[in-house]
Amino acid sequence: MKVNAGVWIDHRKALIVLMTAAGERTVLIVSRVEKHLQRSGDSPLRGRYEAQQVPADDRREKALTAELNIFYDAVIAVLRSAESYIILGPGEAKGELKKRLVTRKLGGRVTAIMVADKMSDRQITAKVREHFSAPWSVKGPKAGRPNAGLRGRISPAPDAR
Repeated sequence: MKVNAGVWIDHRKALIVLMTAAGERTVLIVSRVEKHLQRSGDSPLRGRYEAQQVPADDRREKALTAELNIFYDAVIAVLRSAESYIILGPGEAKGELKKRLVTRKLGGRVTAIMVADKMSDRQITAKVREHFSAPWSVKGPKAGRPNAGLRGRISPAPDAR
């Protein structure tokens, strides 16, 4: 059975739409990536031990990378059954997912990467459906439909009496 997939992804969550001839199914994967802790500027009110209250940058970066690895692996596990993918999203996560798919020898299945801001689940599903729709869909005239652009009536052929 042919399976097409669309993924809306950022570092917080991924919504995967799997489309088959039998119907559509959505899978939501939420990452455990925490918001980046930021160091505040030096302030005499903070005291001299402020640097000990925030973890070192390399430890935070390693923890972030480990959580993202788990997140991307979960997304790829769901996508593995699909024959072709479309990747949507607002930030860098699209490119990071594409790189991981290429390293896993799945990069050839990516048909498009599109920038898409915040979208509802229904909007994502509609976008994926539109991308993978057949040329005879109801979206308007397409190649392969000879009379699709005609307006009005077509006069019948004259009778040969």
